[in-house]
Amino acid sequence: MIVWLASYPKSGNTWVRLFLNSLVFTPDATVNINEIKIGQFPTRKYFQNFTNNTDDVSEIIKNTNNVQSEINLDNKIKFFKTHSAFWKISKYSFTDDKNTIGTIHIVRDPRNVITSIKNHYNHESYEKALKFLKDENNTIGVKGSKKVEDLPTIVSSWKFHYNSWKSITSFKSKYILIKYENLLSNPIDEFTKIAEFIKEIAPIKFDEKNILKAIENTSFENLKKQEELKGFKEAPKNNNKFFYLGPKNDWKDFLNKNIKDEIEVSFKDEMKDLGYL
Repeated sequence: MIVWLASYPKSGNTWVRLFLNSLVFTPDATVNINEIKIGQFPTRKYFQNFTNNTDDVSEIIKNTNNVQSEINLDNKIKFFKTHSAFWKISKYSFTDDKNTIGTIHIVRDPRNVITSIKNHYNHESYEKALKFLKDENNTIGVKGSKKVEDLPTIVSSWKFHYNSWKSITSFKSKYILIKYENLLSNPIDEFTKIAEFIKEIAPIKFDEKNILKAIENTSFENLKKQEELKGFKEAPKNNNKFFYLGPKNDWKDFLNKNIKDEIEVSFKDEMKDLGYL
């Protein structure tokens, strides 16, 4: 069964992923940003037995649950990072109760997401980055790419993405919502909450004293330093840094009034729901 680390791009997913990787998969909570056992979904390698065209979004849609069923044949608990929206198209959906045991849903204020999106995808302006956030038909990934991570992935808009994963609470599987801002302001409580969630849903043992070690080792400054020294395989191809601003990314310092207002109007209900407005 799968535990999803689900988020819109640039919302803290890799931070949570590195924390869990450190806590669950290393005996002393060490961190190496280029050795992560928690993989990404969807990726090309999982679909190769099901379709000859992994660039065709319709083929991905038809086969996603079949792929997950094959992954789960060994009946072991797996963690997957995903930026996919929890889409439901015709009789198909991103996942189902048979394949999912739990979801860690990570969200971030879209007024801060936009600056990270602009950097990561090398958008020339905030207007272009905002178009990315609002696009209901948005997909990421590179068609024809040789990289396994570049499978076309439906992310949709920030609004749809948030609401889609929120709807998974109707599943029998467990769900927890984690706000990026709380990870910054109170990392011990928030990361401990994630660790407790994992203990609740999965027969996974880890050393309790390593929770604090994992939090310390995955601080933004430590991760940024590792990227500067060793590089990061998941960094954008445009040579921009993956670990970019972190806690220094405050929309008040970067957004003009027009962009701020348009975000707040476009995502008003969701931002109120999350306490951002």
